[in-house]
Amino acid sequence: MHKNFLAIKDFSAEELDYILKRGLYLKRRFESGEIYRPFKGRVLAMIFEKASTRTRVSFEAGFDQLGGTCIYLNSADMQLRNAESMQDTARVISRMVDIVMIRTAMHERLEEFASCSLVPVINGLTNESHPCQIMGDIMTYMEQRGPITGKTVAWIGAANNVLYSWLNAASILGFKVNISAPIGFKLNTSQLPKDRSCLEFFQDPMEAAAGVDIVTTDTWKSTGYDEDNEKRLGNFARWQVTPEVMSAAKKDAMFMHCLPAYRGQEVSAEVIDGPQSVVWDEAENRMHIQKAIMEYLLLGKLDE
Repeated sequence: MHKNFLAIKDFSAEELDYILKRGLYLKRRFESGEIYRPFKGRVLAMIFEKASTRTRVSFEAGFDQLGGTCIYLNSADMQLRNAESMQDTARVISRMVDIVMIRTAMHERLEEFASCSLVPVINGLTNESHPCQIMGDIMTYMEQRGPITGKTVAWIGAANNVLYSWLNAASILGFKVNISAPIGFKLNTSQLPKDRSCLEFFQDPMEAAAGVDIVTTDTWKSTGYDEDNEKRLGNFARWQVTPEVMSAAKKDAMFMHCLPAYRGQEVSAEVIDGPQSVVWDEAENRMHIQKAIMEYLLLGKLDE
């Protein structure tokens, strides 16, 4: 029976640790110029029901580097637009390819596809979860600072799929997440890990960032932000990640953002373009961690 990568919570600490270290290993091999093509003759199907820049490029480039072939499928050009079910789509596509990545809105659609797929399925993003992003973020921290166990992440802004993946990773890998969000933006308890000792809520973003190792946020638009809604803009004003917020964190704290970012909204230009920002490293590492995820799903745990 094949294994899927739908959510971080589906994996053990040992499995996640292996994938993270494997991502670092594959990146070193790539940067050394070594040719490694275990996926020769294999095909990745990428189904996009939501627009993407980083997800498409990182999966396509990564699978190509490993020797495979990619097929880009936009749902608007598929029979999905004519109400063919996800289950029937899975039954057809999975007979023709070796692995599938899906980027969609409803997590249930991802699960529907996976339930009928004959090959591994990877979550490229849903409204509930963004596991590849957080794996890339953690890999970035490990690459530059070492193990994340025992560290603290500050999430500044309203809860979304990225935060829920951070929380599930924290509960498994043994780190903590401080959360600060405007009043009225509550956590969806159904998306929280069973062990909630890994999270703490702060009304003041400065308090949430105090002494942390990572400060991270996401675009306000992903929480339903309307550029014409001045009231909402006012609600979020205190939750911009500014140099002042970063000054509350450790001196060597990293700033992370899954991108796209909107300077002057959720983060100031001084921070995202400043020396503590690792957002471009995160974006690059999405490719390498996804190579490790796909390798694990197709080839299992390797000793090399």
